[in-house]
Amino acid sequence: MLRRRQFLRLAGGMAAASAIPRLARAADYPNRPVRVLVGYAAGGAADIVARLIAQRLSQRFGQQFIVDNRPGANTGVATEAVVGAAPDGYTLLLITTSNATNPGIYRHLNYDFLRDIAPIAGVIRVGNVMEVNPAVPAKTVPEFIAYAKANPGKINMASGGIGSTPHLAGELFKMMAGIDLVHVPYRGDAPALIDMAGGRVQVMFDLISASIGFIKSGKLRALAVTAATRSPALPDLPTVADFLPGYEATSFQGLGAPRNTPRDIIDKLNKETNAAIADASFEARLAELGGVGLSGSPDAFAKLIAAETDKWSKVIKFAGIKPQ
Repeated sequence: MLRRRQFLRLAGGMAAASAIPRLARAADYPNRPVRVLVGYAAGGAADIVARLIAQRLSQRFGQQFIVDNRPGANTGVATEAVVGAAPDGYTLLLITTSNATNPGIYRHLNYDFLRDIAPIAGVIRVGNVMEVNPAVPAKTVPEFIAYAKANPGKINMASGGIGSTPHLAGELFKMMAGIDLVHVPYRGDAPALIDMAGGRVQVMFDLISASIGFIKSGKLRALAVTAATRSPALPDLPTVADFLPGYEATSFQGLGAPRNTPRDIIDKLNKETNAAIADASFEARLAELGGVGLSGSPDAFAKLIAAETDKWSKVIKFAGIKPQ
């Protein structure tokens, strides 16, 4: 019996001792600058969100969170760099919707995103807006569907590029509405919007933040938003789901780390990210970008990424989308 008690005391002491480095690690983190890799060039929507959250985390932790832009391969360059980084919490990834769509588009990625990146926290979720050139004789989603069915293959649908969020939102709409639209990809939103306003293309499912100026000036007519709920930026617009139940097309951004990053560090980052999102001034900045805060646990963010990956893979297969 004495030996058993001695063994239990020894085992308990070893467990406590093993917990000490974990506690010290979390308490000490971060003790040097943290890099946040972004798979897009500076100045775009993803870069803006990355800099917003990096600034807030720098303030909350008292340590610099530095945005490191690594554009290329539709976020693949930045993602590979984070996958290969030390799992110590000092190299993070700005996770975007592209990380959920890439597996459906690119057959030979050098990583498995769901396996190799540990989600930390969401930051923002942004809906798009379904908009048409004013010459299109449709003022509602049902009217547009009827118009498209009466003119199969004659309506041009613009997007900022093959596999982009506007492209996929449009393909999901085509799939659910049973209509035939001709996809016209552009090199970015700006030239697509110019041609939309000029009537060279007729419909687009674009980011609210990019399109709102065209809508308010009357150059484009907004029919609905693509999120599951109405947008604070366009509160009078219905959702596409009001007419096509189950339809939802949004983009999201958040933070991730290399797999095997200690859970205590991930939890600490999650807590501070959620606290930043809950701040009213930060919430207002997200609203200016046409989005809402995406707070929650690491596990909830992981489930969102997995669900979006599965959803968009089906849409990509339906549309026959191939890499550019």
